[in-house]
Amino acid sequence: MDFTFNAFYTLIAAVIVLLLGRFLVNKIDFLKRYNIPEPVAGGLVAAIISLIIHSLWGYSITTSAELQTSFMLIFFASIGLSANFAKLREGGIGLVIFLIAVSVFIIVQNTVGMTLASLLGIDPLIGLIAGSITLTGGHGTAGAWGEIMETQHGIQGALVIGMASATFGLIIGGIIGGPLAKMLINRYELATPRTAAQVEKRDNTPLDVNSTEYIPFEYPHRVRLITADNAITTLGLFAGCLAFAEFMTGFSKGTAFELPTFVWALAGGVILRNVLEGVFKVKVFDRAIDVFGNASLSLYLAMALLSLKLWQLADLAGPLMVILGAQTITMALYAAFITFRVMGKNYDAAVLAAGHCGFGMGATPTAVANMQAITNMYGASHKAFLIVPLCGAFFVDLINATVIQVILKFFV
Repeated sequence: MDFTFNAFYTLIAAVIVLLLGRFLVNKIDFLKRYNIPEPVAGGLVAAIISLIIHSLWGYSITTSAELQTSFMLIFFASIGLSANFAKLREGGIGLVIFLIAVSVFIIVQNTVGMTLASLLGIDPLIGLIAGSITLTGGHGTAGAWGEIMETQHGIQGALVIGMASATFGLIIGGIIGGPLAKMLINRYELATPRTAAQVEKRDNTPLDVNSTEYIPFEYPHRVRLITADNAITTLGLFAGCLAFAEFMTGFSKGTAFELPTFVWALAGGVILRNVLEGVFKVKVFDRAIDVFGNASLSLYLAMALLSLKLWQLADLAGPLMVILGAQTITMALYAAFITFRVMGKNYDAAVLAAGHCGFGMGATPTAVANMQAITNMYGASHKAFLIVPLCGAFFVDLINATVIQVILKFFV
């Protein structure tokens, strides 16, 4: 029997998951030591409870997909609205190097998937589905390409395989990023953990957005001073971004520049922010954007994990689990030996490696949550928070789509 939660019950459940995750991370030393994000900790417990209930009594819960999607779009819009071109230039050559490293990994990811699929005696396209389509691409890309794989390439069950693989990636991406970064930080003595008193003092000190050190999403727990007027104005900006995204998604459908809705939401934020400040000289209130963006990030991840049906993963064929296991090992090794090294083998590089694990296996929100868990313990990484959100949310999807198209054209 399936119970459907409407938007209100879904929001209540997501908040409970977040509070549970915060409690677990604060009380369980292992979770805090290895920087497991709060939404991941609480969400996994909720998913396991859901699995037990389904196994014993056959009950399951379906949450509001529309509300989950809305929070995801708000998060991506907040990235765009935070993208002041003057600050983006600060990414400099680091952004280019990171983008190259990520692009190479997309090719590696698909090579691993398709090679293992061939060796295991299944269609190489299943390896592509369990490659960058679902892991770098996430659930949205999995849904779009799943239909294409079924109708145009004859892969039966491609949509189910894609959703299960994306779900696996979302979980693993949030689990391996923190421990990997911690290992690199400790091995190379890049930073020392902050004491509880230092963290509390920092969080209770209002964040000064006029500081040159201000970077969106970097301090999710820090106090921000906003007013009702600022909040209302910012909500209007978000509404404009989402309206633009919805219009462009419909307008571009079936054309050469068709993109996922979340990419249009991010693009709308970039355009709106820089037009307002560059043309009309209107000051955009970063503190309110930061608050709404961080809240949306946490709620989206909580809802995504809350909606997991782990029994669907249990039904995956053995070969697919072998491929996904190999992809996990490949991601960890690549982040540690390639991403970390080419980005400078310093503290910023370790945080970037955690972010790469997040969107290389799951999604950009997972990447940001991974980095927040690290910086909350060890301190700021302005470079990582400049590079990862834009790279993971915008450039990677364009590159991934291009790589997939080339593979389908020349190797299938």
